[in-house]
This record gives sequence, C-alpha cells and structure tokens, in this order.
Amino acid sequence: MAGKREDCLSWDEMFMGLALLSQERSKDPSTQTGACIVGEDKRIISIGYNGATRGMSDDLFPWDSKGEETNDIKNIKNTWVVHAERNAILNSHGVDLNGTTLYVTFFPCHECAKSIIQAGIKKVVYLRMYSYGEIVDITKAMFDAAGVEYVPFNKEKDFSKMEVQGSATEIKKILKRFS
Repeated sequence: MAGKREDCLSWDEMFMGLALLSQERSKDPSTQTGACIVGEDKRIISIGYNGATRGMSDDLFPWDSKGEETNDIKNIKNTWVVHAERNAILNSHGVDLNGTTLYVTFFPCHECAKSIIQAGIKKVVYLRMYSYGEIVDITKAMFDAAGVEYVPFNKEKDFSKMEVQGSATEIKKILKRFS
C-alpha cells in the first residue's frame, strides 16, 4: 500500500482558494473580492463576496461607479455594495468570531476594518494589497491599535489585480467543465 498523498493543499491554500472562488459570485465589473472566515480549529465559518445587499436586485443600482468624478453619491457603487469582508461577517449568523482568521483576496478598506475589529477577528490573510495608500495606512493603523494581525498570503509577491482575477476565472472554468 502506498503512503499518504503529500501534494495536497495547505490549509492556507484551501481557505484562500475558497475566497477566490467566492469572488466569482460578484457582479462587480471592475473589482471582485472574496472572503472566507475560519475558526482556530480550521472550521470554515463563513464566506462572502462584494455584492448588493440581500433582497435588493443588483440590476437596480450603478456598477460603473462614475459618481466619484461628479461627487454624486447615488452613482458610486460602494454606496450600494456590501464588501466581501462584511458579507462574510454577516453571513456567519451570530457565530462567535473572536480569534478567527479572515482570508480575503483584497486587503480590507478602512470601513471593513471596523467590522473586522468589532467582530473579534484576530488575523487577516490577504492575497493582494489595496491600491489606495491612504486607505491602507488607515486600515493598518486601526488593525495595529486593535491587535489584528495582517499578513500577505505570499510574502514574496504582491499579486496584480489581473493575476487575482485570472486565477479566480481559471477556477470557475474548471468548475464549468463539470457542470
């Protein structure tokens, strides 16, 4: 009898894979984000992606987000969209998130950082750094003050938006072959 298989996914790879897969549910044409919350016992607690609030049709609101240019808050997608991190927290349905780890395909914004801290999540593993420096600085300051650890999934490479989206698309293609 052969020994056990040694080339299986690590826990980190599996959980980040779930975050990547989750982002494929997002209808956002420019930035899809996925998240997965995991307990200390490696139990998957919740997943989320950036999308419209439950019960709202995602056909009724702007996805092109041109409001930033005109200062028209009604035409900024983030006015209407719930980010992946917050969706994962809300989808946990009251499970105690103290001490959990959040795997997310995009470094959290400062608004999501508030929810992460309030929920008791103690570690954030991110695949790609957020591109807005000031928001990153604010999020890091909040995490540092609250004792939330944040680490890149790959310490040697910050993945581009195209690489992250391409990886998720490849996963989706594989699944479509089986459906």
